[in-house]
Amino acid sequence: MSETAGSETAGDNAAEAQTALIVGQGYVGLPLAMAAVRAGYDVIGLDTDANKVALLNSGQSQVEDIASQTVADARNAGTYRAVTNLDGIERFDIAVISVPTPLHEGAPDLRYIEIAATSLAPLTTPGSTVILESTTYPGTTEELVGPIIETATGLTAGTDFYLGYSPERIDPGNTVYTLETTHKVVSGVGAESLKRVQGFYDALIETTVAVSDPKVAELTKLLENTFRHVNIALVNELAMFARDLDIDVWEAIDAASTKPFGYMRFTPGPGVGGHCLPVDPSYLSWRVRQHLGQSFRFVELANDVNEHMPDYVIRRLTRAFNDQGLSVKGRSIVLLGMAYKANTGDARESPSEHIATGLLELGAKVSCVEPHVHRSQIPDGVSIVELTPEILNGADAVVLLVDHDDFDLDLVTQESSYIFDTKRALAGVDHRSATVETL
Repeated sequence: MSETAGSETAGDNAAEAQTALIVGQGYVGLPLAMAAVRAGYDVIGLDTDANKVALLNSGQSQVEDIASQTVADARNAGTYRAVTNLDGIERFDIAVISVPTPLHEGAPDLRYIEIAATSLAPLTTPGSTVILESTTYPGTTEELVGPIIETATGLTAGTDFYLGYSPERIDPGNTVYTLETTHKVVSGVGAESLKRVQGFYDALIETTVAVSDPKVAELTKLLENTFRHVNIALVNELAMFARDLDIDVWEAIDAASTKPFGYMRFTPGPGVGGHCLPVDPSYLSWRVRQHLGQSFRFVELANDVNEHMPDYVIRRLTRAFNDQGLSVKGRSIVLLGMAYKANTGDARESPSEHIATGLLELGAKVSCVEPHVHRSQIPDGVSIVELTPEILNGADAVVLLVDHDDFDLDLVTQESSYIFDTKRALAGVDHRSATVETL
């Protein structure tokens, strides 16, 4: 099903023996590649990580939402292969760019998009469709990607080849709103580009939503994440003030959540992580400052609050030890969770990392329990341990940073002496003799 906003919906929903080239095979690119395989495309997955490519070609997935068997079946059927370069590939029908867009010294770093567009240009032929999915500031598709390809090929976007933007909405670990079941915003440079872009996603996604041009789609993604970022900052700052006012902020949030209109529930935590919240709003703020010469005050305030939440967690721990006449130095602290969100192995920009390194700098002995994140993403100096009575008994403090379903919370409360629960995961769990504090 398609929803349109001032544009014609796509025609054909199926592809037969067409080639889809997906640039980037991470949390966004690999699910998209497997969806394209299911839709009948011959898929090439490009990634510069040679180790990742080797694993994919052996039928192993490093993305938790994609089973290794799914990759293996696609490989065995000859409908998917991963490559580290485009040598020997002559053309494509559809190319999707899903590469990282980090910040560098506070400014957008679009080098990966530039490299991807430059690599695709020699393979772009009349009738090819290029889609950008990477989060970026409004204007990138038409002002950066299009000109790179046009200059290299002499073709014109929207006339000779087709160009569009469709923001990714991947939520790692979410089994309800998946790639297929989450509405997909689509756009194109001109009516025919929109038709091609929407036709591709209509074959993969249950519902597409067309907007008038790529800048609107690019702003849509930034609006979604800025909305979350600002509201999380609001409840984070409120949690700090409420504690000083001796008010249970969680009880207030529960009460406010009973209102069926005009309120949306957000909860405090140790900080924000992943690619989206720590990075995406800053793209919008940067664009506003560069082109309008004004500051986006809401984003800058939200950045300030959320970036300092790990420091607040450390201050709370320091205060808890001080109340016992102890210093953080030499204390054994066990962190539960190093991912940026529950039930995933994604540790990008995780506040847990900042908390761990901050405690190490204060001289604490830091260990972590983390069933999902790979060892290579754990900070140096942090030991990985199992969640056992012995580990909990030997800890001066247990800090619950991520509410993974794997954690035995009954065991945590039975065997720990002091717990700092930053997620309110222990609400309703018998605390036994443990001292439990929340944000």
